Amino acid sequence: MKTLYFIGGPMGVGKTAVSRELLARLPRCAMLDGDWCWTMQPFIVTDETKAMVTGNIVHILSSFLHCSEFDNVVFCWVMHQQQIIDGLLARLPMDGVRLVNISLTCTPEALAARIRRDVAAGLRDADCINRALAYLPLYDHVQSVKVDATGLHPAEIAEQIIHTGETL
Repeated sequence: MKTLYFIGGPMGVGKTAVSRELLARLPRCAMLDGDWCWTMQPFIVTDETKAMVTGNIVHILSSFLHCSEFDNVVFCWVMHQQQIIDGLLARLPMDGVRLVNISLTCTPEALAARIRRDVAAGLRDADCINRALAYLPLYDHVQSVKVDATGLHPAEIAEQIIHTGETL
C-alpha cells in the first residue's frame, strides 16, 4: 500500500523544509510542492489559472501514485480549506493509497518571526506576514492531524509525521 502525505499549513510555517526531510527519510519517496505549479510571472490568480494549477497538481500526484517505484508520496501546499483537500482527493487515484493528512501550525508570534527572517533574506515580501497570520486560524476547521511546529526543527517535525503515519 502506498502512503500519500498531505502537508498543509500557512506560508512560512515550514511545509517545504519538512517535506524535504520526509523525502530524505521515507523509503521510495517522491515529493511535490504545490507552489512549483504556481511559479509564473506575472503571478495571476484567476479561475483559469486556479484550474490549471490544480489540474497540474492532480496530474503529477496521479503519476507518482501510479508509478510502482514509489511507496511514499509527499505533497505540500497551502491547504487552508477542507474543500481544497476534498477537491484534490476526489480527482486522485486513491485505491490502495493511505492518506496521512497533516496541518502544520505554530503560534502567531513564531509564524511572524519566521516570515520576517524570510523577508530579511529576500525570499518573501513583507505583506506575506499579514496574509499568513490570517490563514493560521483557518486550519482549525481543516480535517487533519495538527502538528505544532513552534520551536521545532524540520527534522523533529518530520519524525512526528512519520510516527503519526505509522499509527494511523
